[in-house]
Amino acid sequence: MTKAFSPYFDPEFDSLSERINGPPCRVTFDNESLEDYTIVKIDCVKKQDQLLEVVQVLTEVNLTISKGYISSDAGWFMDVFHVKEENGKKVSDQSVINYIQQTIGSKRIDPSKITTQTSKMYDANPQEEPTAIEMTATDRPGLFSEISAALADLHCNIVEAHAWSHNTRLACVAYISDQSSNTRIDGHRLAAIKHHLNTILHASNIPEDTSLQSLQYKDAKSIGLIGAGVSEGTMTTVERRLHQLLLLAQDFDVPPVQRRTCSPGISVGVDSNGEKEVEKTSVLIENCSEKGYSIVTVQCKDRRRLMFDTVCTLADMQYVISHASVDSHGGYAFQEYFVRKIDGGALCSESEKQHAMKCLEAAVERRVCEGTRLELCANNRVGLLSDITRVLREKGIVVLRADLATKTDKSTVDITFYVRDIVGNNVDVELVKSMKREMGLIDLAVKNEKVVKPSPAVKPRFSIGDIFKSQIERLSHSLLTYM
Repeated sequence: MTKAFSPYFDPEFDSLSERINGPPCRVTFDNESLEDYTIVKIDCVKKQDQLLEVVQVLTEVNLTISKGYISSDAGWFMDVFHVKEENGKKVSDQSVINYIQQTIGSKRIDPSKITTQTSKMYDANPQEEPTAIEMTATDRPGLFSEISAALADLHCNIVEAHAWSHNTRLACVAYISDQSSNTRIDGHRLAAIKHHLNTILHASNIPEDTSLQSLQYKDAKSIGLIGAGVSEGTMTTVERRLHQLLLLAQDFDVPPVQRRTCSPGISVGVDSNGEKEVEKTSVLIENCSEKGYSIVTVQCKDRRRLMFDTVCTLADMQYVISHASVDSHGGYAFQEYFVRKIDGGALCSESEKQHAMKCLEAAVERRVCEGTRLELCANNRVGLLSDITRVLREKGIVVLRADLATKTDKSTVDITFYVRDIVGNNVDVELVKSMKREMGLIDLAVKNEKVVKPSPAVKPRFSIGDIFKSQIERLSHSLLTYM
């Protein structure tokens, strides 16, 4: 009898490369070196959009990035970040630390472990996965209310929705399910929903902009995430998708008169003559001929998620970030990126630089809403969003931004609105009280979002050469600690 033999494989063979060359990605946390911040150090094998993936993960767990030093030459990617939790304290939650360490550098992010910007978790049953609808249109007062009412009339349950308005453009991502069965909607009904919503989106007072209005839908493979059109290993969050939709809608290319009257969120100061003066985000691009880089600098008021907004926009414009340095002080933020185009070249023409500058300015401004923030919590029911937005519209209140998410038990809904009145002023408190009575059994909290303008005396002065030198010194020190 012939005995068959199979080749022997050492069970340790798969980990041989890692034992020789070290792990493909090392993430360490240091809570001892700084009094107020946690230092996160990341060493990884370089890959496309590595910085975006790292910043996205840190943003998803609501960490605030105060400083950052990034270098990714010679096939290796090194990052050092100074971060805080949302409550202003160091990162102490071991589950958050474990999640970051396990996620950064992995081939694929586990959708079940990811939350959207509303920190909502979803079931994994494919039949209960809602359908994602993406919309872009020329914005007008009451448009978001009309969209909500249309979905209610079409017997759709809105599981989650996010909408941003910027420079007369609206982008919305909504997750809907069938009202009666709470399951995904079939293709025949989707066609009817698309036709009905397109009718609403095209009912604009600005005929020349109708070419920018569109609607598309898809089944969400991962609930709360949209993964279409992204590279392998990178999941597209709702926030990044809203950036992409507004970029496609060219919200950066609005005439100055419209931008001044229709762009909420840009702080207004007073000049020496007592006149109102808009304080804009500053974006500059210059070339470093010796190294073949374009140096992109962004200066603006500091806020949470700022680095995510700029990094994802650079990635969506097909720019590769090789080095970067970010810092914040006294309410101001300074970001510096050494970038090349995806084909390896710097930004050559002046028109190319101007386009990139306008796109980055828009990316910084989209998320900022200085109006009144309404936080609502209500028992979940079909048509809830439609009823609430109808009350807002009847009171002459314009929704600048909206976030809605159904809680895990599906019994309650959390909604956040950023609103102004129809002429752009903050909403009167008495009006909110009367509106609360009309909304019935809804918990309503009101918060005025105000941006404190820093004193010019504390505005930091930056030198590209000094920051780049400091960055290399810090990264070199970080690398030596691992050797």
